[in-house]
Amino acid sequence: QVQLVESGGGLVQAGVPLRLSCAASTNLFSVYDMGWYRQAPGEQRELVAVTTSAGSTNYADSVKGRFTISRDNAKRMVYLQMNSLKPEDTAVYYCKAERAWTIYWGQGTQVTVSS
Repeated sequence: QVQLVESGGGLVQAGVPLRLSCAASTNLFSVYDMGWYRQAPGEQRELVAVTTSAGSTNYADSVKGRFTISRDNAKRMVYLQMNSLKPEDTAVYYCKAERAWTIYWGQGTQVTVSS
């Protein structure tokens, strides 16, 4: 079992940067693909960004050029740097760990962007 704990959410004005962090409990962190997803009220959960165990990254079109995902395998952490935030980025942000068809989710952290 892998526990994921997100932090760093909050209420910010549009344009103000924010960094989310996700701490993982597993010593096998480096072999997991890690991702950030978000879910707005009344909407389905959607991919924001992923970083694979091989080091590649992928982003949703809506955040490309604004958000950056990174990982620190030694610290078992994954981060999401969010710049140029918009009100439409408001959502609960979830950390996800995936390996060999096994998936773990964090409890989520709320990000609210005011205009």
